[in-house]
Amino acid sequence: MKTNGNTILITGGSSGIGFELSKQLLAAGNTVIITGRDEARLARTKSKLPKVHTFKSDVGDSEQIPKLFGEVTRQFPDLNILINNAGIMKTVNFHKDSGSLENLTEEIRINLNGPMQMTKVFLPHLKAQKEAAIAFVSSGLAFVPLPTSPVYCATKAAIHSFAQSMRVQMKNTKVKVFEFAPPATETELLATLHNDDRKGISIMKVEDMVRACIKGLESDQFEVRPGQSNQLKLMSRVAPNFILKQLSRSVDRMLNS
Repeated sequence: MKTNGNTILITGGSSGIGFELSKQLLAAGNTVIITGRDEARLARTKSKLPKVHTFKSDVGDSEQIPKLFGEVTRQFPDLNILINNAGIMKTVNFHKDSGSLENLTEEIRINLNGPMQMTKVFLPHLKAQKEAAIAFVSSGLAFVPLPTSPVYCATKAAIHSFAQSMRVQMKNTKVKVFEFAPPATETELLATLHNDDRKGISIMKVEDMVRACIKGLESDQFEVRPGQSNQLKLMSRVAPNFILKQLSRSVDRMLNS
């Protein structure tokens, strides 16, 4: 897949991995469009990356996606790459959590429903392009869960499965399907983890992680697992009980808090 001269839509592009993807893909000579729920964050991103195009939209709201599709494809008919990046991560204690059921499943709405619905709505347009791609940002935790964030991990495992299925369904089209599975990465999302949960984890710089993903895109590496994500997938196969036990140590702290 060529990594320059594309028109790329990145959801959740105003922070973290999405922002770095926008930055590096712009530098490579692409037209980059980003979405986000926060107008102020989009404005700050625009001030840092003047060439980026912004659209305020919530991928977790199914009513906003068709509207986004209409506006983006009208202004950017050459759109040929969709990167489903938007996501949130919460620590959830099922013993104590007193929030609403809607709050409990917010991660499903944004992390899973959003990418599925974005793919469904944008797919006909992508199929009509000479060369196109859909990329899903999952996580190394798609392979082994961190039990203190059970809903987040479940959504990423589902995204991993969904990307595999979409890749097979797209085999007779011009649409290539990629999955980027980041390890623990130096972004705002990492701030949701307790310091104890970071022990023994190698934190990858976001610049390096994104660079690896773009390299994977260029070389048609359909499942990109930078850093410790590759180890997590391997350990999930050869020693699943061991690696789950390692990631479960933080549960005792959570239950005793």
